[in-house]
Amino acid sequence: MLKHLTTTAVGGPAGKLVEAHHEADLVQALAEADAQGIPVLLVAGGSNLVISDEGFAGTVIRIATKGINVQEISTDTARLTVAAGENWDAVVAHSLHAGLSGLEALSGIPGSSGATPVQNVGAYGADVSQTLENVRVFDREQGKIITLSNAELQFAYRDSLIKRTSVDGSPRYVVLRVSFLLPYRAESSPVRYAELARRLEVEVGERASAAEVRRTVLELRRGKGMVYDPADLDSHSTGSFFTNPIVDEQVLQHLPQNAPHYPVAEPGKVKLSAAWLIDQAGFSKGYGLEHTSGYLVAGGRAALSTKHTLAITNRGEASAQDVLAIARTIRRGVAEKFGITLVNEPLLIGLSLDEQVAL
Repeated sequence: MLKHLTTTAVGGPAGKLVEAHHEADLVQALAEADAQGIPVLLVAGGSNLVISDEGFAGTVIRIATKGINVQEISTDTARLTVAAGENWDAVVAHSLHAGLSGLEALSGIPGSSGATPVQNVGAYGADVSQTLENVRVFDREQGKIITLSNAELQFAYRDSLIKRTSVDGSPRYVVLRVSFLLPYRAESSPVRYAELARRLEVEVGERASAAEVRRTVLELRRGKGMVYDPADLDSHSTGSFFTNPIVDEQVLQHLPQNAPHYPVAEPGKVKLSAAWLIDQAGFSKGYGLEHTSGYLVAGGRAALSTKHTLAITNRGEASAQDVLAIARTIRRGVAEKFGITLVNEPLLIGLSLDEQVAL
């Protein structure tokens, strides 16, 4: 069952399951499935997938490739090259042990390294686009291996060329390995996130010890149930289920003055806090658990984390439909309260938030 390969632990059977431990195995499995016209679903860490209870009728390829290499480019800089199947947090730890900085604020993010450029994974004011050099991919349309540069990946907020050219979660460009350019430095990159800066007792924009930034980020994430732990039901999720909305500045005129908002690169736009919108729409931590107003939505089987309103968690026996019932209810409530439609961050396989649900 595919639920055993995902952090939310939902999902039915696979038509065929292939494990790829080497790059050549991954390319061969993709080429064979594509030649036969068989749909493909890629799974690595499983932290960004919600798979339907009916499962996936095509070929599921579990990416289990390994390999981390540090190549000195100069006395100041190194190239860190990582196989797609490597655990991301282990890669961050490896980079710090090698005397490199730049990835420390991305500590504790669950999932595989190959998934990080797809989603332009980020947290605490950092994202992979800031340090990524290039990505080696298998282009399924051309049937060959190519390298995409940082610029060619066309990164945006939680978005990339790879994500935009995927269909129903199946990418044209399959990540084989990722390379980062990182400085040899004990200090972190400038701390860009106010909450993290406060905990580190530095000003936003200042540096701190990279090791201390990693320790503090892990501490913050664990406090929000955002570091996967089999014993912690609050971490049995995809992490943030909704992205922070990027809206026209004029939208602020219709929100309370204390609504959190942040600048973005696009002129005339601002980024809002999805967690704040959810909470202010009446969905507090633990919504959906017994003794809360949302208990009947999924019978307590799925609920918001008791530590963070952005995570929809499996409390032990949830189905994919239970998870989506909570997500739909929250999305509808935020839209009714603020006129803003939240967008899911994880890939929904065989599922859609637009389906009707009877409450």
